[in-house]
Amino acid sequence: MGGESRYEIHQNAYIKLVLHALNHRTSAVNAVLLGRSAATGTVEIVESVPLFHSQIGLLPPLEIALIMIEEYYSDRDLSIVGYFHANERYDDFELSTVARNIGDHITRYFPQAALLLLDNKKLEALPKGKNPSPVVQLYAKDTSTSWKLVGSDRSNQLSVKEPSANIVLLDYISSEKWKDIVDFDDHLDDISKDWLNLDVFK
Repeated sequence: MGGESRYEIHQNAYIKLVLHALNHRTSAVNAVLLGRSAATGTVEIVESVPLFHSQIGLLPPLEIALIMIEEYYSDRDLSIVGYFHANERYDDFELSTVARNIGDHITRYFPQAALLLLDNKKLEALPKGKNPSPVVQLYAKDTSTSWKLVGSDRSNQLSVKEPSANIVLLDYISSEKWKDIVDFDDHLDDISKDWLNLDVFK
């Protein structure tokens, strides 16, 4: 059962997701998560790739993006292990149909895929506290094949590999680093823009 898996996300992959959402605050955004299964049974999320901020449910651009991402990361022994979604409305904490459908597609190839949903309340509370937990909600498939929120009982099934990730994230937010994030929408408009975001953390 997917809900029994534990997930660990690397700092840069995590920060990129949040910065992408902040770059398009009035739009729904999405991204894919790349990683591998560890021998311990933990799913390690090593990298993330921002996808879209407009028309995120359109199939042709999504298929192009997924092909390019899989080709690039398969050479690095990483595969798609999950999906990230941020809703258009600040107070919307429901998984959209688009998020469920793309998540369903990914579970066909990686059954224990994680689906992460941005939690704006946690994000807003970041500067006020020292909470090291990620500002996302974790969903996984259960035995009924529907997406269920996991870890809400504080079992911490999702953790960030580096404990100081939220402190680094706050630094990037204050320096408006989110303006540097490029997604596939940007790349398809201007192919000189780097969807890999290789320079963001330099």
